[in-house]
Amino acid sequence: MSMTFERKAYDKMLKWKRESDGKSALLIEGARRVGKTTLATEFSKNEYESSILIDFSKASASVKRIFDDISDLDMFFMRLKDAFKTKLIKRKSAIVFDEVQLFPPARQSIKHLVADGRYDYIETGSFVSIRKNVRNILIPSEEDKLKIRQLDFEEFLNATALADFDTIAELYETGKPVGTAVHKHLMKCLNLYLAIGGMPQAVNEFIENADFARIDKIKRSIVELYEDDFRKIDPSGRIGKLYSSVPSQLALNKRRFMLSNATRKKITRKDTELLYDLLDSQTVLMCCRTTNPDFFLRQTADFDSYKLYMADTGLFASILFGSKSKAFDDTYTRLAEGKLPANLGFLYENLAACMITASGNDLCYCSWPKENSTHSYEVDFLIPDGIKTSPMEIKSGQIKNHSSIDACAAKFKKQCGRKYLFSKYDVRKDGDLQTLPFYFLPLVLRERL
Repeated sequence: MSMTFERKAYDKMLKWKRESDGKSALLIEGARRVGKTTLATEFSKNEYESSILIDFSKASASVKRIFDDISDLDMFFMRLKDAFKTKLIKRKSAIVFDEVQLFPPARQSIKHLVADGRYDYIETGSFVSIRKNVRNILIPSEEDKLKIRQLDFEEFLNATALADFDTIAELYETGKPVGTAVHKHLMKCLNLYLAIGGMPQAVNEFIENADFARIDKIKRSIVELYEDDFRKIDPSGRIGKLYSSVPSQLALNKRRFMLSNATRKKITRKDTELLYDLLDSQTVLMCCRTTNPDFFLRQTADFDSYKLYMADTGLFASILFGSKSKAFDDTYTRLAEGKLPANLGFLYENLAACMITASGNDLCYCSWPKENSTHSYEVDFLIPDGIKTSPMEIKSGQIKNHSSIDACAAKFKKQCGRKYLFSKYDVRKDGDLQTLPFYFLPLVLRERL
């Protein structure tokens, strides 16, 4: 039985309803299978006296024809109410356009429907900005956009009841080590999230059966769904190659994502266009490079030099280990017990990227050449810290060596705020470097906002 999870986005929807008061529609964007439809459906049922859901992935031709003429809105609404056998109440009803990218005329109609003011409108969609989905239509300015992603770590804990996130927050506030037994339990919770991820179907399966084989099957079906979507956009298969190469390029510790490594061909303008189609799918996260960790990161970022991460850590794990790998048979057990080898630290790096994005921050890393050397210093992530920027490193193995973050703080004294190193170890003191366990990262990010 499918479950409905408590999502932070629900509160943002309540704020939109209260502040908009019918003067704008809400467009919920996100990757496929992250829970957009469930969220919109639950919200419309809970917060309105009546609602209509139009799913354009299966809407009949007769329903679509209703949008042929919206010049007479009285007639438009009469046809809509008749088609769905639902009574609509002025300012107390909502109409949901589900998968609106599949029927652009509906999205274009939003301008006139909102101006009419009778009802509230919620749209859901993926690939909403891709060229073919906006071609020949006027994009409504009367849209407030809300991006939703997979369940974050806090939502995962709330859903699974593995641990109380408020208690974790209290432990963080003390600034002290949490202790061996508690730390071991919280790392197990985090490692389960690392392996399962935040796709609602996968989390639901874990709650109901804790059958990791079935969880993995669900995740692989989602990956296949994504790949089918990519082929519809690009029959050559290049978008799919870009997507599937993300784990391998991170595993090779590449300084930046190489399009040519994914396509095995010389980079063309088309490849760059397809990269942005992939980004529009919200299945991957872009982390841009900067050589200057200034507070205004977007102004100093180099958008031609970047890394890509998977938007869901669970899908990342499934793609990385492969379905027939002997190592995959006990992946979940090894992850939960923290027994992965240190050279798989990029799994935690991908997890950190997901957490930073979920907090509303942009992803950015910093690298610069070492003097008299062919090598470079590199700091994994930069996050805002007041009017400064905090350098952050992710370590899955030993944490004694942190030369890059030390060099960053020395070179960019005026720009750098607090220094953070996140690892699988309990809270430790190391001069002015704050060494914290991975499960405290969302709290550091919350504190920075």
